[in-house]
Amino acid sequence: MTDTVTVEGTEATGRTPVADIDVNRIMQMIPHRYPMLMIDRVIDILPDESCTGVKNVTINEPFFTGHFPSRPVMPGVLIVEAMAQTAAVLVVQTLGPDAEGKLVYFMSIDEARFRKPVTPGDQLHIHVKKVAQRKSVWKFSAEAKVNGVLCAEATYAAMILDEK
Repeated sequence: MTDTVTVEGTEATGRTPVADIDVNRIMQMIPHRYPMLMIDRVIDILPDESCTGVKNVTINEPFFTGHFPSRPVMPGVLIVEAMAQTAAVLVVQTLGPDAEGKLVYFMSIDEARFRKPVTPGDQLHIHVKKVAQRKSVWKFSAEAKVNGVLCAEATYAAMILDEK
């Protein structure tokens, strides 16, 4: 007998959810490395649809030394980068091994809103949904939450390059 995982929407789409993806596998999938790797894990992946990235925010992050020494706050632009990296993992998981390690470039960032500061000790959950895809251009919407509270949101488009 095998265990089954039920994810909301699976019955309607027929897509099978993927198990958690750890940081070692993430580094095989996308080219980012410390200090620019902004996600530690990807969970709740539904290929070609959605996933959730997890960032464990620690005081050891290099940006906290200057942003801001008296009240450390994760820069909004890096939260958006975490959204993009989470989406890149979704793209690779959707396209398969041939997409691993390919570069993905932002094309647009729209409707970015920052609602609440993200600080050391927070665990950021980045919920990404695919909005559209046309050839190598993908569009996403994302929300970043800490303990279920919305901290940031954005829609953005990115292009995956054919060369590595």
